[in-house]
Amino acid sequence: MSASTRTLGSFKIEHYIVAILLLLMSCITFINVLSRYFLHFSFAATEEITINLFVWMTVVGSGIAFKRGAHLGMVTLFDLFPRRFKRGVILFSALLGALLFLLVNLYLLRTIYDEIVLFHATSGALGIPVWIYYGGVPLLSVFVFKGVYQDASTKLKAVEEEADD
Repeated sequence: MSASTRTLGSFKIEHYIVAILLLLMSCITFINVLSRYFLHFSFAATEEITINLFVWMTVVGSGIAFKRGAHLGMVTLFDLFPRRFKRGVILFSALLGALLFLLVNLYLLRTIYDEIVLFHATSGALGIPVWIYYGGVPLLSVFVFKGVYQDASTKLKAVEEEADD
């Protein structure tokens, strides 16, 4: 099913999360613009919140991109491979994508642990512990792993159907 023929019913939870994060970012930025224009005062915290929401939205968006197969690929070269080798390339690509996010999550979890136990760092504008901002990435990476799996499954089915034809 192409992206242009999708209906509203095909939206998943990750789409709603991205929409909510984008709505929050837009509202926060709009309120800050209004306060600067009318009150000649800027809320410093809005930039901090917006940047962290943007990071979270990017993680969820990466999962959506994986699921749709929208990441960069070498399709012309891939199409020249025999079916067996295509399967291996698909699995290797999925493994690399999952491994990348696994490493990111491991380092972030270690950083979160260090922030909670050792450093107790807080954000500059709001004074919120920074581990709260960091914690969103490992939690939302579930959508990335789901997207990697769904993309690999879809591509493997397509290779199998190609062989049957």
